[in-house]
Amino acid sequence: LDMTDSLVSLIIENGIAYVTLNRPDKHNALSMAMFKAIDQVIKQLRGKRDVRVIIVSGAGESFCSGLDVKSVLSSGSGALKLLWKWLPGNANLAQRVSVGWRRLDVPVIMALHGKCWGGGMQIALGGDFRIASPDCSLSIMESRWGLIPDMGGTPGLLECVSGDQAIKLAMTSEVVDAQKALSIGLITEVADDPMVQAKALAAQLIERSPDTNRMIKKIYHRIWSPKERNILAKETINQIKMIL
Repeated sequence: LDMTDSLVSLIIENGIAYVTLNRPDKHNALSMAMFKAIDQVIKQLRGKRDVRVIIVSGAGESFCSGLDVKSVLSSGSGALKLLWKWLPGNANLAQRVSVGWRRLDVPVIMALHGKCWGGGMQIALGGDFRIASPDCSLSIMESRWGLIPDMGGTPGLLECVSGDQAIKLAMTSEVVDAQKALSIGLITEVADDPMVQAKALAAQLIERSPDTNRMIKKIYHRIWSPKERNILAKETINQIKMIL
């Protein structure tokens, strides 16, 4: 399967699905079309028996620099489309681009470089592993705009860092480098070439039974984030309060 022309490309080779955020001229900033494309690729990957590991990366200079605010908010309905959901505990479109990776049955590796800011950081937190280049800069940036992080990255954040570090990152919108991110647990490792390292990890994971990998992922996420639906509901309800 090769889907390389769109905003999010998908290539499947030897059991590995390579997903690439493909808007390099905008540092892969998230437009409405980009949100929908990521959501669509996650749906395509669900239940694909030939996929054993997923590697997500960004084309160009950055993994993802965050929300393309002008694009998303140019139409009044943009924000509503992102935040709308049937039930508070369901994931809306904004949350699915992060939490969607957690809900897939296979390990997901995020290969990060350049800017991994705001919405980009939220997407990265949806992965099971984050491998960053030494020059990568990472930030939970929503508080700069008077908003709270509401893109479904919170369960992943809680699994990575201690409570005080999570609150500090979210309140200050501090931009941290890869070494600092590693020291607080925000990323899994630093590698000169994140894609080479991601492929090496993928090779290790493919050696294990897919059923074992699936069950480990499921159990560990349930133990660390037993109230995922509750968290997603709180993100959205409180963000709507902030906007209104």
